[in-house]
Amino acid sequence: MTTIEKNSLAVGRYVNTNHVDTLIRTYKQERWQQNSERMGKEDTLSLFYTIEELEEFLQRSKAAGANAVSIHFGVYPENFAERPGYAGRQTTVFVATDRQETENGFAHKNVYQQTSNGKQLLAYNMGSLPPGGVETDWDGLGITIVDKGDGMIVI
Repeated sequence: MTTIEKNSLAVGRYVNTNHVDTLIRTYKQERWQQNSERMGKEDTLSLFYTIEELEEFLQRSKAAGANAVSIHFGVYPENFAERPGYAGRQTTVFVATDRQETENGFAHKNVYQQTSNGKQLLAYNMGSLPPGGVETDWDGLGITIVDKGDGMIVI
């Protein structure tokens, strides 16, 4: 086992359905509902990427010297002309990183690549939003009932 493999084993873990359900439900109750009310439209609950595009990002990241990926939360600006339906909604950005062990723990350094526009951060964003921006077919995961004042909805 290489050092990278050995160090990577302790980073995350597989979780069960109950864990996922709890995270989604808690997010909806403590963040999503308030964000949606403040925005005046339903905020993002999920993003979708194909396995192929994630594999391609990982391959490209490895080729550029990355051995980890950091996932950042973000929000598209209100004037996001590239995809107007995304404007104001939450998102995630995958950033290729070089994870190194130091005497104080692990440090992550962002990985850059040379492009026709110069040196650029190696990052991936803009997954597909579900229709209307809200995923509705989760097999019950994270089901939450919200009183919108003019009726109840299940999200």
